[in-house]
Amino acid sequence: MGKIEKGGDTLRLIDGADKSPFLEATLLSGGGGLVGTIDDYLKFTEMLRTGGAGIIGPKTLDFMMRNHLPGEIASMGPQSFAEQPMEGMGFGIGGAVLLNPGRARAPGSMGDFSWGGMASTFFWIDPVFDLSVIFFTQLIPSSAYPARAQLKALVHGALT
Repeated sequence: MGKIEKGGDTLRLIDGADKSPFLEATLLSGGGGLVGTIDDYLKFTEMLRTGGAGIIGPKTLDFMMRNHLPGEIASMGPQSFAEQPMEGMGFGIGGAVLLNPGRARAPGSMGDFSWGGMASTFFWIDPVFDLSVIFFTQLIPSSAYPARAQLKALVHGALT
């Protein structure tokens, strides 16, 4: 039998509840630093999908998940580094809204509400199929691989 060489740690705990740097944040950011569990994130997306579940009123939720741009994200300026498509997408309060699946070049339903994180995480709510999806990974930057579009293609392929 050959010698087995031990490599460096590839998966290690970098944050614990008792010593988390998020307990005493020095940078307040509306676009980063959210801490929670996968179960909590699913509860959040399910709350959005089911009409607010007594947390957000249905009219507020409808307003939140509607496009508030005069057009699509692409009309607002240069494209970002994110995997998020700019064409065919609008923006509501806290997430992107699918306006035109053909222009977005990814399967989806009109009115899909979604957002992703820097490490390629992603959620979307599909109002046509009454579906909420969460996807967790740690691939940085989010534009490194088209995981979101492929995930949507796989899910939509399974539904039809």
